[in-house]
Amino acid sequence: MATNSNPVRDLVYDLISVQYHALKAGDVYDKYIADAGNNQELVEFFKEIQQQEASRAVRAHELLKDLTKDQGIG
Repeated sequence: MATNSNPVRDLVYDLISVQYHALKAGDVYDKYIADAGNNQELVEFFKEIQQQEASRAVRAHELLKDLTKDQGIG
């Protein structure tokens, strides 16, 4: 849980949380895609948002790397 005690550590926590939840959501969408079956419109929708989650996870990772490279954290 983030606190105001150390802004850099709070940001690290925040970015890790965003990354984690984006990756978990991406996994859940595999089930949604399977549930959609032959409904191509829904399959495409779930794949689209799954890709958005993957992009969000990658971006959070990049920001985390940039934030921690000069902080002796990562």
